[in-house]
Amino acid sequence: MKQGSVSISEDDTKRIAALRRTVWAFYRAKGRHDLPWRKNHDPYHVWISEIMLQQTQVPRVLEKYAQFMTLFPTVQKLAKAPLADVLKAWQGLGYNRRAKLLHLCAQEVTKKLHGVFPQDTKELRALPGIGPYTASAIQAFAFNIGTPLIETNVRTVFLHHFFPHRDAVHDNELMPLIEAALPKNRACDWYAALMDYGTHLKATVGNANHRSKHHTVQSKFKGSDRELRGKILRTLAEKSVALRPLQKLDPSKDRTKTQLQNLVREGMIRKEGNYYILG
Repeated sequence: MKQGSVSISEDDTKRIAALRRTVWAFYRAKGRHDLPWRKNHDPYHVWISEIMLQQTQVPRVLEKYAQFMTLFPTVQKLAKAPLADVLKAWQGLGYNRRAKLLHLCAQEVTKKLHGVFPQDTKELRALPGIGPYTASAIQAFAFNIGTPLIETNVRTVFLHHFFPHRDAVHDNELMPLIEAALPKNRACDWYAALMDYGTHLKATVGNANHRSKHHTVQSKFKGSDRELRGKILRTLAEKSVALRPLQKLDPSKDRTKTQLQNLVREGMIRKEGNYYILG
């Protein structure tokens, strides 16, 4: 049977109908309707929340989102802010390169697009730090445009309901079902409901993502380069620091030097004389 632009089986059509009933019922009863980024569909607010939610738990994002939006209430304010201020505001969220890309994207939206986020997929994807998922999420949550999207909670739902006994399931098998299940003109509410239901499934029946072809085990944070980079940025958020004190952050002085060079090259920090400075 053809549903939307996707051909699916009669059995899948029935399962999609049942899934919709389950998801909507759960969302009505237990959906996270009070999340601040669900109350404001301005594309800037949606974009900030989506970048923050990458690899970060909702409770942590709730705290940082409120602080960040107070400091940078508009894309213009974010674009004009010194990078150092953005990196300081980002402390505690991890993956600090996201903050750098956020700053670059804000500048591009302000300068090239007059502060207006585009709705078109290609135009969104052309912006720094916006990949396939983030573009689709902005379309759904800011503009109620229904494009198929997949992230960990959505993947959990479709693996659980359509591939309960299969391993190594590719996203290419899930996407036609995700597209077919998408209700017309309800992308915003539907994806919010799916994500809440997926979070519920993880907590109650386990994370089905280990049965995905795309499942990877996150590398250890303790002792990693990522941990060291975070230590360097947190130190420089307080004040400019010379090389020798920074080398005390890690047993390997060479490793610290390497990460300092990487951070300078990426534009996260700069060196002036003997001192390293944030932004």
